[in-house]
Amino acid sequence: MYGDPETIRRILTQAGDTWAVVGLSTNRDRAAYGVARVLQRFGKRIVPVHPKAETVHGEQGYPSLEAIPFKVDVVDVFVNSELAGAVADQAAAVGADAVWFQLGVVDHEAYERTRAAGLDMVMDRCPAIEIPAL
Repeated sequence: MYGDPETIRRILTQAGDTWAVVGLSTNRDRAAYGVARVLQRFGKRIVPVHPKAETVHGEQGYPSLEAIPFKVDVVDVFVNSELAGAVADQAAAVGADAVWFQLGVVDHEAYERTRAAGLDMVMDRCPAIEIPAL
């Protein structure tokens, strides 16, 4: 349901290669840092989204999804569950094709809203774990 294999495969292989990683900063101890590196190794362009708008892994950062001046295909969410729903709503508003909530990030209402808006969505999974399995 929230991480069915077909939706995971579709997001990782068909949704497009530009991934906004919300919560990504230069902090090497955070999961987002390593996951973004794995996504890059598998050919994805990562776009750091963090209030500090830091450049990470050679990619320019932005303070918000709305500040990104080009289309993002997937929004990968590394914020806590209480904040994640608003990020999912922003992803739909900026025209993303899919939303991916990381391990431990769960918001059932956001899932329903996001799916109703026509986006694919996965919750409580990690693309760095799923993508090598493809």
